[in-house]
Amino acid sequence: MSDQSDIRETVRAGYATAALKVTQGGTACCGSQSACCGSPSAEVDENFGAGLYGDEDREALPADAVAASLGCGNPLTVAELREGERVLDLGSGGGIDVLLSARRVGASGRVYGLDMTEEMLALALANAEKAGVTNVEFLKGAIESVPLPANTVDVVISNCVINLSVDKPAVFAEMFRVLVPGGRIGITDVVAEDRLTPAERAERGSYVGCVAGALSFAEYREGLEAAGFGGVEITPTHEVADGMRSAVVRAVKPSARAA
Repeated sequence: MSDQSDIRETVRAGYATAALKVTQGGTACCGSQSACCGSPSAEVDENFGAGLYGDEDREALPADAVAASLGCGNPLTVAELREGERVLDLGSGGGIDVLLSARRVGASGRVYGLDMTEEMLALALANAEKAGVTNVEFLKGAIESVPLPANTVDVVISNCVINLSVDKPAVFAEMFRVLVPGGRIGITDVVAEDRLTPAERAERGSYVGCVAGALSFAEYREGLEAAGFGGVEITPTHEVADGMRSAVVRAVKPSARAA
């Protein structure tokens, strides 16, 4: 396999293990010091997971959706979802952000969860059934090639997943494609300080652990703008490793392209 294929398979296997751990009664883990719950004794990193959500949100969800949370933030705090909106969650995992989004957009809205891992999709479907949520749809696929038509959704959210992609320009292009004109993104991701080289980022954590594949702040902005987004805002929050920050990323698809 190519290096990119190797990385993609490592990511898939890591998250499949996470899903299986939850279905067996454990808690998934993902952080800068571990290969995403590769061993039952891995220490949970406080910078990742369900602890980044409020008590009210956690208590409203099935326990397995909370246990499978592997993100580095809470994208719903910045996405500002409204009644009736259509939402796409890239890398939806066990479904925590899909289920919370479904509550916010209401019965007139719809939420799509996209994941490449069969085990996570099965877990998410089970969690949606437990929660009694019907305005959601889970799709199998890669975030670099979203299985939805153009101009389908109003909002794209994602929680610490884009850093895992081996082709981030493709992810940015796909977000732009599926959004309606005037649509927006509200995501959280791990982002590196501009001073760090790719090699230095890799020294601070694994690819599956959401660190080695992170873009710098400048690279993130340039990538979104190259895809066509405007109004790009990247706001760092907490540190997850030396020089690596969880960040809130906002941007808008212009209502009309300039001629």
